[in-house]
Amino acid sequence: MQEALTAADAGETARARIARLVMSAPFQRVVIALILLNAVTLGLETSDSLMARFGPALLALDALLLWLFTAELALRIYAFRGRFFRDAWGIFDLVVVLIAWMPASGPLAVLRALRVLRVLRLISVVPSLRNVVEAMLKALPGMGSIVLLMMLIFYVFAVMATKLYGEVMEEQFGDLGASFFTLFQLMTLDDWANIVKPAMEHQPWSWLFFMPFIVVSTFVVLNLFIGVIVESIQTLRDERHAPDLAAEAAAESAERAEQRQILLELQALRREVAALRATPPR
Repeated sequence: MQEALTAADAGETARARIARLVMSAPFQRVVIALILLNAVTLGLETSDSLMARFGPALLALDALLLWLFTAELALRIYAFRGRFFRDAWGIFDLVVVLIAWMPASGPLAVLRALRVLRVLRLISVVPSLRNVVEAMLKALPGMGSIVLLMMLIFYVFAVMATKLYGEVMEEQFGDLGASFFTLFQLMTLDDWANIVKPAMEHQPWSWLFFMPFIVVSTFVVLNLFIGVIVESIQTLRDERHAPDLAAEAAAESAERAEQRQILLELQALRREVAALRATPPR
């Protein structure tokens, strides 16, 4: 029984050591360096001339990096056990590495291109990138109303554009679908002048239709998306720093209480000294 307990304690100690290792800053820097190296090798593999000269070496390095990523994941799973699978970022890393292990031949040859997803592991390793992605995911519910507003604006302007310019600019506004696509192009400011100017040749006052749409869709609605994301990032940052602020406030409160106690004791000591001085000698 005692030997079993000793073995269990040894296992827990080993897990604790490995957990400290994989969470340490040097280990994380090594993982980041390997991910960046893998990104470079995957980019070099797209060059036919480089593959003709260094193809075997690049493929061997890619395979070595995959084994290193797998070993790193195995250490994390061993160290954290069930907690690893409750972490969304851990599941993300596991899925990315498992995709890289899938066979890339025959009907699954398309999965070979998915090896580049390993570069996305940089998001889970770098805290600042992870915070941005988490903030964007938390901002999705708030974006629903903005998306609905944008769809309403697009629908209203698409119907109007189809009725106004469907006959004279059939390619751009011939039907509702074409109008939606053209308005999306206008929102991105992609070659918008070559759409507005022909419309103005047919109807000189067309700018009264297109300018408000561009201003509303590009400079108002899209900035609402940015505002929601920025607010989400700030909220997430405040939530992360809330425990630290609470600890600092508690420490300051304790320090002020200690200072008040010292002042009270000094006042009591002064009163005792004053009483002793006022007492006549016998």
